[in-house]
Amino acid sequence: MILRKLSIRELLMLHAEAIEELRRRKVVRTANNPIGDYTEWLVSNVLGLRTVQNSAAGYDAETKMGVRVQIKGRRVTKRSRSTQLSPIRNLADKNFDEMVAVIFDEDYGIKEAILIPHEVVTEYGVYRQHVNGHILHIRGKLLEDPRVRTIRKELIEGSKL
Repeated sequence: MILRKLSIRELLMLHAEAIEELRRRKVVRTANNPIGDYTEWLVSNVLGLRTVQNSAAGYDAETKMGVRVQIKGRRVTKRSRSTQLSPIRNLADKNFDEMVAVIFDEDYGIKEAILIPHEVVTEYGVYRQHVNGHILHIRGKLLEDPRVRTIRKELIEGSKL
């Protein structure tokens, strides 16, 4: 089968084209995509994290030293340029120690990838009652904060798996 010869990124690019065509044909209304699972897979593999069961509250993976890591991804498109991550629930409970946020372009290329300490997420996240969680945008002052570490280069190299 020809798909078996494609890289992971090529498969994801094919997915993006298929979703866009389905939108054009009005078969689907959204551009839902596998970004969450792909982001967790990519970050865990590149950074050597151990993923935890889906039932783990508030974090997705752990380092060998037991640091709990929440992993979030967002794919920006021509129709949606927002860098807003999905809501962060129960932020005050400190269920994670660090967050990795990855912003992908329309073709699943990595635009931004950062490691954010929990206290920084708390400072920049804004609680929104209608989503029952904190909202965090990966832009502006957050990207300039010296406590935030860029890991874009590492993830780009690792995405060539």
